[in-house]
Amino acid sequence: MFPNLIRLKTQDSGTQYRTIWQCLHLDIPLLLGLMLLITLGLVILYSASNQSLTVIEQQILHISLAFAVMILFAQIPPITYLRFATWIYGIAILLLIAVLVVGQIGKGAERWLNLGFMRFQPSEIMKLALPLFLCWYFHRIHLPLTTKSLWIAGTIILIPVLLTAKQPDLGTAILLLLAGGSVLLLAGLSWRLLGMMSIFLLVSAPIIWHFMHDYQRQRVLTFFNPERDPLGSGYHIIQSKIAIGSGGFFGKGWLNGTQSHLHFLPEHSTDFIFAVCGEEFGLIGSLILITFFMVIILRGLYITLNAQDTFSRLLAGSLTLTVFMSFFINMGMVTGILPVVGLPLPLISYGGTSMVTLMASFGILMSIQTHRKLVTT
Repeated sequence: MFPNLIRLKTQDSGTQYRTIWQCLHLDIPLLLGLMLLITLGLVILYSASNQSLTVIEQQILHISLAFAVMILFAQIPPITYLRFATWIYGIAILLLIAVLVVGQIGKGAERWLNLGFMRFQPSEIMKLALPLFLCWYFHRIHLPLTTKSLWIAGTIILIPVLLTAKQPDLGTAILLLLAGGSVLLLAGLSWRLLGMMSIFLLVSAPIIWHFMHDYQRQRVLTFFNPERDPLGSGYHIIQSKIAIGSGGFFGKGWLNGTQSHLHFLPEHSTDFIFAVCGEEFGLIGSLILITFFMVIILRGLYITLNAQDTFSRLLAGSLTLTVFMSFFINMGMVTGILPVVGLPLPLISYGGTSMVTLMASFGILMSIQTHRKLVTT
């Protein structure tokens, strides 16, 4: 019975048999890359958490749940995501509105919904819902882009971005804007329009500045000159640079970092965990970490290129670019080339909701890769 389940017709009119991984709709190269990166992340987190077994146990629980979600999402054919994209986006919008009404405050912002047995961040769900809905829209109207479709897509993007920024969660709002923008770029947004949008953002900068919170303005000013307030708003980035710089080429060695263990480096288990890697493993360890990330990104781009329809291609590309941008923004803020916006390092930082959402993205990528129809002649 089992061989009948996995028997496939081939172009040679013969038969071939799927492996158990193909039956589970798991992409082996992507899975191996994820396992390597997550394992390295646990090693770094153990040191960053000051060797706390409790933190590691909780993170392993998060990872286990995230892997279960990834496997579940991998079983769902892309056509099903296409059918339910509008519902997922609508529910995510309602959840974002609910956060503003009854959300719980965490670290000075209303970002959480408490269901009694668990709490979560609806903005994380929107990281999936927004690309899904945009890809559904472009699949429905067909390409190329028109002025009308751009205005509609812009509205689809701005609604969740503004709701998330209102919480306030500027980091996730920026990531949602970039996620939506990546779909537009992949859908054929011309460089001329992209340039015009960039000019519009520059012209709108004074208005955006007016509506920003005080702490967000401080982060922007600190980005240009961290030394203006070394014990206040500039403290995070100064300590992060010290940690990375002190690691040198080979690092101080695992568990031997001083900036995190002596509590000079803030948020060393979450937003600034890359600085811990740089201090303890040096440039070599940081390059290995970056290499693992790039292997995953390149596999995502390969899946994108081999997707068989517009919806799958746009969705795979957008999810892959969103993961890359999360990684790039975190590294940028930790090394001082971007303002601090409070985004965790994907698959490395301690956290539950972000880990589950991220692995769900990889589950969708695996679904797109493994549910491809065989081309017969």
